[in-house]
Amino acid sequence: MPPNKLGPSVIAAKVLANLSNHPNVPPHCWYLVVATALSVLNQPHGIRDVYKYEVDQCGEGDSLFVLRRMREALIKASAISGVPKTINALYSLREVTPSQLLDGPETPSPTERQRDIYETPPAEILGRGQTFFDSIYGKIARRVMGKLDRSGTQDLGLTARLVYGYLLSNTKVLSARETSFVMVAGLIPQDVNPQLKGHLRGALNSGATVEEVRAVRAIAIMVCEAFGMERLVEDAVGGWGWRDDVANV
Repeated sequence: MPPNKLGPSVIAAKVLANLSNHPNVPPHCWYLVVATALSVLNQPHGIRDVYKYEVDQCGEGDSLFVLRRMREALIKASAISGVPKTINALYSLREVTPSQLLDGPETPSPTERQRDIYETPPAEILGRGQTFFDSIYGKIARRVMGKLDRSGTQDLGLTARLVYGYLLSNTKVLSARETSFVMVAGLIPQDVNPQLKGHLRGALNSGATVEEVRAVRAIAIMVCEAFGMERLVEDAVGGWGWRDDVANV
């Protein structure tokens, strides 16, 4: 059983209820969006509140399903927010996870990334990643990758190929559409509109509707605002928020 002492709630139940019931969000996606935004905001303890709330709503029988989806969202978010925040987020979630629901050496992750790394030819995984990248960026995919290759070091393009191959293109737990939702949720707190625009469009290319993408965007913004982010004035020299209106579709 999970520990009884979770510490003070970071997010009020009323706020979680509003987030979970936001219209147009696909089933089982609200907690992916909120957990990702919290991780990027460096609020890992809030992720425990999200998990506990969702399990209270759907029942303990779905705990493993929810946990694995949340873990995968946090893993994929590391591609855009860094591994340290993902480490903190996963450790926080682990504190409230029953031992029998932890994936480890005896119960490998359903993503099967270990097989990708140790048993699958790299060319196959990198090819999968390129296909995924092309599906996200559509007709501008070659141009986008070319710009990465010409960033001043070809290593940036190589890094993108590794990330898309071994991390993002694995859809055994989260679909391409859900992966795009994670990218959108993770980019909004960082005030990086150029990258956000690409992944908003990528979500549409992955099969999401305009209404779904706008709902994911709205939830991520709500989480950010709950922790103090705001639209900054044009000539602000400091502060925490967005220097431009958050990109939309």
